[in-house]
Amino acid sequence: MVLLREPPMHISEGVLSPPVLAAGWALAAGALSVGLKKTPVEKLPETALVSAALFLASLVHVPLGPSSIHLTLLGLAGMLLGWSAFPALFIALFLQGLLFQFGGLLSLGVNTAVMGIAALAGYYVFRVFRTPGRLRFVGAFCAGFAAVIGGTVLVCAALFFSDMELKAAAALLFAANLPLAAVEGIITAFITAFLARIMPRYVS
Repeated sequence: MVLLREPPMHISEGVLSPPVLAAGWALAAGALSVGLKKTPVEKLPETALVSAALFLASLVHVPLGPSSIHLTLLGLAGMLLGWSAFPALFIALFLQGLLFQFGGLLSLGVNTAVMGIAALAGYYVFRVFRTPGRLRFVGAFCAGFAAVIGGTVLVCAALFFSDMELKAAAALLFAANLPLAAVEGIITAFITAFLARIMPRYVS
């Protein structure tokens, strides 16, 4: 299983079928177009900062069975950037693929689409709870949790539609990411609480 040599959110080269790769690039291109239009000049510094955080966070891998897991911060990225998370993720994933061979350049479209949609899911989940008080932190946990679960489901779908024999790998990746989803939810909630004190405009 080629995929299991890399973290689950970074699909490597030679795993996905050409139709899935093409669909991923089409989705990524459309989402990037929308994301860039929704990223005004004054928002570029925070977009670049989040992109750098995404780049660094996923460099730390924790071995788990035949694969490994890593923080994604997708829920937090979605909460802070909304649609602008797509260009932030594209840059981070491109540099990871180019410099460290995490994921592949051919699969960059799928990886961007998967992680961008997951971040956007976190954004909309958080908006449901976007009120002052404790409920906001519940929303932040749900955003972090939903982003990881959503991204994992999309990765599993990409594997399933590429090769039916990858069903076992997809099931393993989903199971491996369940504890990560809970950890991401907790971390997202704590970061939200911190931001609520020092920069409340980002989480209000």
